[in-house]
Amino acid sequence: MADDRPPFDRIAAAIRRERDRAGMSLTELARRSGLAKSTLSQLEAGTGNPSLETLWALGVALGVPFSRLVDPPRPAVRLIRAGEGPAAHSGQANYTATLLASSPPGARRDLYRIEAQPGESRRSEPHMPGTVEHLVIGAGRALAGPLDEPVELGPGDYLSYPGDAPHVFTALVPDTAGVIVMEHV
Repeated sequence: MADDRPPFDRIAAAIRRERDRAGMSLTELARRSGLAKSTLSQLEAGTGNPSLETLWALGVALGVPFSRLVDPPRPAVRLIRAGEGPAAHSGQANYTATLLASSPPGARRDLYRIEAQPGESRRSEPHMPGTVEHLVIGAGRALAGPLDEPVELGPGDYLSYPGDAPHVFTALVPDTAGVIVMEHV
């Protein structure tokens, strides 16, 4: 059965669920994530509009993959057309990550389609320890990878790098797109 709640309601419920699972108070989650307690309160009430960075910070603080905060239950067969799916937008750059598939219980990988435009770089803080990112560029050109050693990539190029260290993605041409697989070990 599909979850017909609006996206912010699903995110609010997921934050509350994961905070309860972790046995963490709102104050403790605010401290660990670096977010204001009032912001978290709004998010849990479904009245906030969380950025990609906010959701990543919450995932790290809660010790869960980003996908656990945004992915609704899914049917056995799942089709996501271009331009559809649960998307999160960066507050730093013209960069959107759309969750394509999250890990089923026991597996630890998430799959994202990314779309970006030239301009501000999307800088990512370290994810959970042991995270590895695998990136394949489908269209355009990008500078991506570890913050101190990014690599220029074109269509069909693949790059694997530690996701538990600071990293960056910069679109070099309009309509740059690709796929990221995040492994959580």
